Amino acid sequence: MKNNFKTIALTGGEAAAEAMRQINPAVFSAYPITPQTPIIEKFAKIVEQGLVETKFISVESEHSAMSLVVGATAAGGRAMTATSSQGLALMIEILPIASGLRLPIVMNLAMRALSAPLNIHNDHQDAMLARDLGWIQIFCENNQEVYENNFLAVRLAESQKVKLPVMVCQDGFIASHNLEGVKVYDDKIIKNFVGDYTPENYLLNLKKPLTIGAFVMPDYYFEIKKQVADAMNEAKKVYLKIGQELKKITGNNYGYFEEYFMSDAKAVIVAMGSVSGTAKAAVDKLRSQGKKVGLLKINLYRPFPYKEVEKVLNKIKFVGILERVMGCGSITPLTSDISECLNSKTSRQTYILGLGGRDVQMEEIEGIFNDLLKGKLSKEPKYVGLKN
Repeated sequence: MKNNFKTIALTGGEAAAEAMRQINPAVFSAYPITPQTPIIEKFAKIVEQGLVETKFISVESEHSAMSLVVGATAAGGRAMTATSSQGLALMIEILPIASGLRLPIVMNLAMRALSAPLNIHNDHQDAMLARDLGWIQIFCENNQEVYENNFLAVRLAESQKVKLPVMVCQDGFIASHNLEGVKVYDDKIIKNFVGDYTPENYLLNLKKPLTIGAFVMPDYYFEIKKQVADAMNEAKKVYLKIGQELKKITGNNYGYFEEYFMSDAKAVIVAMGSVSGTAKAAVDKLRSQGKKVGLLKINLYRPFPYKEVEKVLNKIKFVGILERVMGCGSITPLTSDISECLNSKTSRQTYILGLGGRDVQMEEIEGIFNDLLKGKLSKEPKYVGLKN
């Protein structure tokens, strides 16, 4: 499709807000926390200018924000929110309620380190805190992906085969506060793609009264949790189907992951988020030197595409896994997932880097690739950029 967009300079936070303008949710509620603030600042202006019909409800905490969008969605409205770090931690009590009640909430997460020590900069500890609470998680490399994944998230969450909440994860400051040119598609095209929210069952349907959130005895609790797990598995199929529809508008791919120079690679790095862009630059440089390296960028983190990742990684000799989270007494999250996908012929190494906003330089990624190509592996994780 030609001439269906205009390119605008937007931060990642503004890209999320611009997507929400076009989605026009019935309710938005959030409590400000750095680096999520550009999302709600921009969307508050949009609401003030009357560009959406959204009811923007200010609350006294993130716990209240999540509780409010749970209530709004249960009542039959499309509701969205946004947060970061300790804000997500404060929401934790309500997150499994949202997924357990099968409420299609979409939340933009500007990922940030968890305290203590207090730090407002980026890593993935907050997202990993919520990775197994029944929320679908989509990771974004750049601002364009933030913008487009919001539309995919709404359709995926509201699919009758899924009906689960979705987190759209962008790197705090690296994406949320940095300007990039973002292709903003025509309002009518996006409105037609997103569609109206038409829940089958909701509290304000007076013709069909129902109770939501009732106490459940052991004879049904197990079955309900199994239904959530089944819906997560179904979400994988629906994600690809909706991605194909979105591709007709944007021309972009929405796979479980992106393969970058993988076909003949001897050493491959697995990464999520903005560090993938740095890794691509490192791959380009090393490829120009004749080194067979590649990148696997994970887009859909929950549900995790185990079988599909296994298929592409099992032909690789050395796999390096980049983690922006510390494993305290355990294997780090992405390493745990990737290890499940590898056979005995593939060797893997975990690299922990970029915590608390520490810069990840291209030269460090090059060093990781060179280590992998030389087979310099250890059972213990290696810490990149850590001071003595």
